[in-house]
Amino acid sequence: MPHDPGPAFRALHIPGDPFILANAWDIGSAKMLAALGAQAIATSSAAHAFTLGRPDMGTVTRDEALSHASDLVAAVSVPVSGDFENGFGEAPETCAETVRLSCEAGLAGISIEDTALPDETPYEFDLSVDRIRAAAAAARALPRDFVLVARADGVMNGQYDLAEAIKRIQAYEAAGADCVYIPLPPNFGDLATICAATSLPVNALAAGQFAAHSRAEFAKSGVARISLGSALARATHKVIHDTATQMFTDGDFSSLTKGISGDVIDALLTK
Repeated sequence: MPHDPGPAFRALHIPGDPFILANAWDIGSAKMLAALGAQAIATSSAAHAFTLGRPDMGTVTRDEALSHASDLVAAVSVPVSGDFENGFGEAPETCAETVRLSCEAGLAGISIEDTALPDETPYEFDLSVDRIRAAAAAARALPRDFVLVARADGVMNGQYDLAEAIKRIQAYEAAGADCVYIPLPPNFGDLATICAATSLPVNALAAGQFAAHSRAEFAKSGVARISLGSALARATHKVIHDTATQMFTDGDFSSLTKGISGDVIDALLTK
């Protein structure tokens, strides 16, 4: 890992030419994704929780998230970004401290959402902006570059509409965020509206109905990066679920013949 992964990570954020931010959940998946061509890796709060045998939504502590992120940073040579939920606390000062600790862990950046976990209730508007302002000030005070992503999750969580989400990301831009993110707006066409509403790079999530669209379609909308969230981890867990169901219900092991060769995995892990 370069001493300062920030500039390389920031340079990837080109509106209309999005890179794929590949969310990994352990050292092995991070190394495989990097070997297969990922230009940057991200953690996934949900996928990380799954590896700990926990459900999503605020079940991972900041110390656990930082330790996990440090493992991924040490494992790959590409920049790593942290999916750090609500910054691990309500207070703006807590978000700022999370930024400082993330820099120490070697991360190229993090995302902070506006959800008062473990509930889906969003933080009140002014507080949500204050949290990003404090995190951005902390990021600018760091000894190296750091990309702060501000998320407006209320649309995805059914807590507010797209107009409110756009109002929030515009306020986050004014507060100093480097990139903004409204996960899973109502329609794919809304991505172009979101991109037009801000001068910052926009992150889009390739999950649910949005996974049916190509990178070229995301590019046409103007987004700068495409993250996977927990979608790849969930696809992996679907294989476990479906194969195990066949085994334990019908005694059918045939799905195990569809696995990738161990030699291929070994080659990727040592690339």
